[in-house]
Amino acid sequence: MNTVDTFHPEAAEHFRNLQNQLREWTKSPVEGELWQSVDIFDQDDYDILVIPSFSVDQQVGDKVLGFLHYEERLLFSLIRLRNPLTRVIYLTALPLCPIVIDYYLQLLPGIPFSHARDRLLLISTYDGSLKPLTQKILERPRLVEKIRRALRPNKSYMVCYNSTDLEQQLSLKLGIPLLAASPEVLYLGSKSGSREIFAEAQIPHPDGSYTVKNTADLLHELVGLWKRQPDLKRIVVKLNEGFSGEGNALLDLRPIQNYAPNQCNEAESITALTKQLENMSFQGVGETWETFSARIPELGAIVEAFIEGDIKRSPSVQGYIRPSGEVEIVSTHDQILGGVEGQVYEGCYFPADAAYRLELQELGLKVGEVLAQKGAIERYGVDFIAVRQPETQKWDIQAIEINLRKGGTTHPFMTLRLLTNGTFDYDTGRFLSQQKQEKYYIATDNLQKEQYRGLLPNDLMDIIAQERLHFDSSSRTGTVFHLMGALSEFGKLGLTSIGNSLEEAQEIYDRVEAVLDRETEFINHIKDAQDTTLPINWSSNQ
Repeated sequence: MNTVDTFHPEAAEHFRNLQNQLREWTKSPVEGELWQSVDIFDQDDYDILVIPSFSVDQQVGDKVLGFLHYEERLLFSLIRLRNPLTRVIYLTALPLCPIVIDYYLQLLPGIPFSHARDRLLLISTYDGSLKPLTQKILERPRLVEKIRRALRPNKSYMVCYNSTDLEQQLSLKLGIPLLAASPEVLYLGSKSGSREIFAEAQIPHPDGSYTVKNTADLLHELVGLWKRQPDLKRIVVKLNEGFSGEGNALLDLRPIQNYAPNQCNEAESITALTKQLENMSFQGVGETWETFSARIPELGAIVEAFIEGDIKRSPSVQGYIRPSGEVEIVSTHDQILGGVEGQVYEGCYFPADAAYRLELQELGLKVGEVLAQKGAIERYGVDFIAVRQPETQKWDIQAIEINLRKGGTTHPFMTLRLLTNGTFDYDTGRFLSQQKQEKYYIATDNLQKEQYRGLLPNDLMDIIAQERLHFDSSSRTGTVFHLMGALSEFGKLGLTSIGNSLEEAQEIYDRVEAVLDRETEFINHIKDAQDTTLPINWSSNQ
């Protein structure tokens, strides 16, 4: 494969020049002023190249059920076709079901379906292998050239899930700017880089370590943390690059409490910890200490004190750094976590609880300002742990990690914003539609049940139409579905249920789940009856 050397000084300079185009485009017609909207690119005549590549460690990603279909997360970008001058090119590893595309285009208010479809180009690599999508594109020079010819010079830009050297190479080959953080600052979104940013921004965060690259150093950091906090019950070990918590493991210290560093010598503590590492609770499906530890030399890992608490939540804040460097907070969420020990992202509520949402915004702004100083642009998210203190009933908030990418809370919020043309009010942390109606939602990537397997996207559309589960553009309430490609094989889909209150959003979500349960229980009942039918006795016909 002929690739660009992104570390070559000329290539790096070329990439910076392309990124500088974004700064020029965000200047308003008034000299010296900047557009206030984070989505100025949605207001003009641009071609948007959407590369929904999950350019993360593929062995980590492969543990996520239906991982390949997470490329559909960015299909909210099609709603940008509501601008009659916008054109979108959307790349996927495997072809998307036509009815899924029709579904998104029907959401566009006031735009004829055919007009929007004519401005959309769908391209597939026809490659379902375990490689990042961007790598698959780069391995196909004729495909790269086809994309380049389809884009208008000086009127195109590229968006992605996360920015790595692969996305930078594609940006250089196509000669268009990448609206994302440069790969040079990618480290800031790692587990270790997040801790460095929190320290620099003076944000409260758990005690822990920076990157280790082998088991010996990992044990050294574990002993050090345990020594500093002898009352610790559990420690989280995290691969430096993870996805939705799948790279986390929980080490329980309680069974080896007698070997705490303050009760015995360090060698005994290390021996006990070494044995206990094999008993860790791994969040990735099928993960073991053998497979987990094999990733440490390549990815690196950190250790971090596990935050205990009887009443504990996982809020997050999402910000936007304009190409010009200004930072804006765009949303807060209370995340829904699952998995063995509640470490895996499954969904979210918007907005975060009023008890701490404004504090989240202030902390998120501080993080964004440090990231901006280091050259990061576009979206970033910060995850926290909030524990209610029994004595004061106040919430203690600790920052956990930074995501320099379009995380699980990005697509539901962008879906809400693009469908309602509303605005986020920083003073209250609420979202208001154009009619000044407050909007709330519950969203998930993980509505997954065994009985949903076998449902085709067309079947889902039949159910949506029959039961009126669709998003209502007049009331601006209802459900928007995504990850529909994962439904048939994995029994999994995503949805964002929007209401005028959190209670209404929950009711809408619950009704969708109840309808899907009822419909699939009925079909599975028929299937079970068919399966129990007596076989034909061929011998009786002889």
